[in-house]
Amino acid sequence: MIQRINNYFTDIYFNLHPAQEEVISHQSVRILQMIQKRKFVMIRDIAEQLSISHNTASEHVKKLVGNGWVYKERSNEDQRKVYLHLTDWGLITLKKNTELDETKLQAALSRLSANESERVVEAFRLLSEVSK
Repeated sequence: MIQRINNYFTDIYFNLHPAQEEVISHQSVRILQMIQKRKFVMIRDIAEQLSISHNTASEHVKKLVGNGWVYKERSNEDQRKVYLHLTDWGLITLKKNTELDETKLQAALSRLSANESERVVEAFRLLSEVSK
């Protein structure tokens, strides 16, 4: 079952992913995802999540800031803490590199009945919920 799900997932991603526009590493995409999905993210959190050194995580973040995808904000409660946030451009870049192309997805879904489309959405919802 696991192999079948992975095969289907990679087919879906391959066929429905938007065309790559900017050059961005997988590591950078993962960092942008972390910043989007979690409320308070610091460089320390990135280093732990990706199993890299603090210095390496810091260098990655420096590039993301330089590209205009991330900005830093010092905590009001503890000035030693610096939180990372996505810029609007960072959100757009993340969307283009992690979501499916809406036009391609709509074309694929239009080939299904309304009931089949709802089953697809429900399956993704269930998998999303149990993955958290």
